[in-house]
Amino acid sequence: MGLLLAVIVPAANEHDSKSVSRVIAELRSRFHRLIKIVADGGYRGELIEHTRVTFGWILEIVLRKDSSKKFELLPQRWIVERTFAWFEGYRRLSKDFEYHPETSQAMIQLAKVRLMLNRTKK
Repeated sequence: MGLLLAVIVPAANEHDSKSVSRVIAELRSRFHRLIKIVADGGYRGELIEHTRVTFGWILEIVLRKDSSKKFELLPQRWIVERTFAWFEGYRRLSKDFEYHPETSQAMIQLAKVRLMLNRTKK
């Protein structure tokens, strides 16, 4: 559905692949029946095995073909991109205005709540 399950906004000097363990820990504490996580190529490497051994989850990496020069619709990946596009409709999320990562995280969570509430009205 493209709804967020967990949000962690790392500091600018921390790479996403290094902070993903905090997201996975948050997922573990909230979603006991989780089986598979879909991620992009930035999360390749030892994280796949670490996630399988530590949590028993499948970390599936969706990669774009190197031979592709034009836009290519990737399975599962479009859901993430669509969710990011939804957030662009919120002024505080359209650019990086926040000084603290915690404030950005709170703005994302507020937008997530609003999107979920909008779905319940239909």
